[in-house]
Amino acid sequence: MSHAPTLLKRLLLTTGLFAVAATAHAGKIDLETPEGANLAMRKVQCSLKDNEPVTYYWNGEVYSRVEGEADRKLFRFEAMNIRTCVTVNDPQKGTGWRLVSRELLLYMDPKTGEVLDTWENPWTGKPVKVLHIDNDPVNQPAMFAVGRDGKPMTWPARSLGDNWWLTLTIPLFYNNPLGGPYQAYIGGIYHATEMFNFMGDVSDLVNDKRDTAAVRVGWVRQSGWLPWMEMGGRPGLVYFHAAGRKIERFADLPHILQHEIATNYPKYASPPPGDDARPNETSWTYFMKKVPPPAPPARH
Repeated sequence: MSHAPTLLKRLLLTTGLFAVAATAHAGKIDLETPEGANLAMRKVQCSLKDNEPVTYYWNGEVYSRVEGEADRKLFRFEAMNIRTCVTVNDPQKGTGWRLVSRELLLYMDPKTGEVLDTWENPWTGKPVKVLHIDNDPVNQPAMFAVGRDGKPMTWPARSLGDNWWLTLTIPLFYNNPLGGPYQAYIGGIYHATEMFNFMGDVSDLVNDKRDTAAVRVGWVRQSGWLPWMEMGGRPGLVYFHAAGRKIERFADLPHILQHEIATNYPKYASPPPGDDARPNETSWTYFMKKVPPPAPPARH
């Protein structure tokens, strides 16, 4: 759901949660034990069955924020992530699991809902080519029974009655990969914040007869201008606001996403293979592939 690692990937990487293999469970999952917490997290992420495709879907809107002017609704968007988990074994860490996925987000006209090819920038008056988020792959390293600190994991969500939810805020502040070798001279910091809400039913999560959990998600992202908007150093930012869920079947995706995948993004009909070893794609690496750097000015 983002320009850096994907939404649920951040959930694990930020909190340092690791999980055991899901093939060895029996009976109702106990969230009070490290093993149960690990199994529950795998059910949130994907499925307890190896190589079973799972799809997350979300949609929302993108707004601008500029000092001294009203926020503008710039785009609607439709997004999806298709993923699977596989069991892995490590001679020191034991048995764990790994997630592989691809993530697609389409920018749309805020009034018509049409998927955009070009967009007229209202601040510069210049038409620009829209670069949709096409991140393939967005994978995770293998997850094992303990966190990076060597401690067993605990279930991180809060519960009230039969409901569980997890609220997570992630500040981002790092050198922008588009800044080039002169980062120290010209700056170019990528500054953003992502805010996630994950929600579900405890009874569904701990049910040993279900291999995947029903999950509802909320997502807010605040960041600098999208690189393809060609805003240069103009002050301002954009924010994304979305809600979604894990869907039962790929065929439950909205027609517009199914049409775009069939026509322009056919690889998104299935997740990457479980042994996928490619480096992760982000909006920055994808932008650099699609938009060559400008030619240096001619010397006289």
